[in-house]
Amino acid sequence: MQSQRTIRQPVIFFGHGSPMNAIEHNTFTRQWQQQLANLTGSRKPKAVLLISAHWYGAGVKVTAQPHPPTLHDFSGFPQALAQFQYPAPGAPDLAKRIQALLAPVEVTLDEQWGFDHGSWSVLSHALPDADIPLLQLSLDGRQPPDWHLALGHKLAPLRDEGVLILASGNVVHNLRLLDWHNNPAPAWASRFENAVKTALQARDFDALANYQALSPEAQLAVPHPDHYLPLLYVLGASIADEPMTIFNDELVYGSLSMLSVRFGN
Repeated sequence: MQSQRTIRQPVIFFGHGSPMNAIEHNTFTRQWQQQLANLTGSRKPKAVLLISAHWYGAGVKVTAQPHPPTLHDFSGFPQALAQFQYPAPGAPDLAKRIQALLAPVEVTLDEQWGFDHGSWSVLSHALPDADIPLLQLSLDGRQPPDWHLALGHKLAPLRDEGVLILASGNVVHNLRLLDWHNNPAPAWASRFENAVKTALQARDFDALANYQALSPEAQLAVPHPDHYLPLLYVLGASIADEPMTIFNDELVYGSLSMLSVRFGN
């Protein structure tokens, strides 16, 4: 039963794109800001749990230190980006709650990782004050997609405890095929993104978990699962009858989808 003391938080997947979005202002960053602009007063989250494409490896880990560092997990970008800080506090008690909630899946309380650019490039616009406790949950790359969808479902109760669940990645993400002239997207990228949108609108989450069979272009669109898997956590944590909003529906640089989706008011 939903707590009378809290308001159910939405759950959102953000297509995060280039790290440069952290220090730029464009149509995508304005949408990030607008999606969370009404979460003030009694609607303000008690904490944020973020699943980022950039914490991918063996096992499930959650940041558990009081003050996680800002990670600059990239190179070749301007100094202003390399110096950017997102000084949100951590939430060690919530990390333990997540550890218990996901049992029997083993969750390691991690004190080495921090906030990677998959989180702070979005949150620098969506929650610029950095005053809400923030945790990151890692992606276990050893597990199949339907396992990640199921893990997202296990996280859903946190929404009624005042925890805002966010995920960050890209449903089309092929850096080898980037078009730096930013010409119109190739047909293969558009077809895969459209297949994702069609399945979202039908709420066919099993098809989205089985993304390799979703479209013949899947191998080009998702050559590695790290940027796609965060979407499955949002789908898993959603509720059947709540509203869904698709936003930032655009392909950039030919092979990078900014497609984003929100569940909940």
